[in-house]
Amino acid sequence: MGRTNGKTEIEEQQLDAEHELPAAEEGENRQVLSPQPAPERVSEVEKLRAERDALLDRLARMQAEFDNARKRAAKEQQEYRDYALVDAVKTLIPVLDSFDRALRASPEKSEFHVGVELIQKQLQDALAKIGVRQISAKGEQFDPRFHEAIEMVDTEDARDHQVLEELQPGYKLKDRLLRPAMVKVARNPNH
Repeated sequence: MGRTNGKTEIEEQQLDAEHELPAAEEGENRQVLSPQPAPERVSEVEKLRAERDALLDRLARMQAEFDNARKRAAKEQQEYRDYALVDAVKTLIPVLDSFDRALRASPEKSEFHVGVELIQKQLQDALAKIGVRQISAKGEQFDPRFHEAIEMVDTEDARDHQVLEELQPGYKLKDRLLRPAMVKVARNPNH
């Protein structure tokens, strides 16, 4: 083996081995890799595919659970906001009743009567902005979900179970009942 540039051929091959394999000699048989993997490789690939599929399924389920939890939390927060005022509004309902009594007791043309009417109207408007509504009762069919019967009156002038008189108004906050209306209900055996 001759020297070239101060290195032997073996040293050159060792240097090249770090970067690439040396070329095969002319007499060596070259093996061509077949496209079919070994049987142990096939089972390993199938295992990896099954594991991947299981992980993707698990990921999809966890994403669905997270989405459902997020929606549930948003709904609960909205319900909390919608009905957070229930206790405060319930304390204001007797104030509305007091305004009604004050208006019935005062002469209609007095300045006091007009002032009380204005204050009552302001309070009703403020409550209406947050969703408080008075339950209609007089002339309606008795509904135990919204009306509380205080008295049954025998009469032939009204339909059976029709509300004759509203003794105390009822109120709702959006769809939640705050207080049922206290009513007198007709009892008509002919209808």
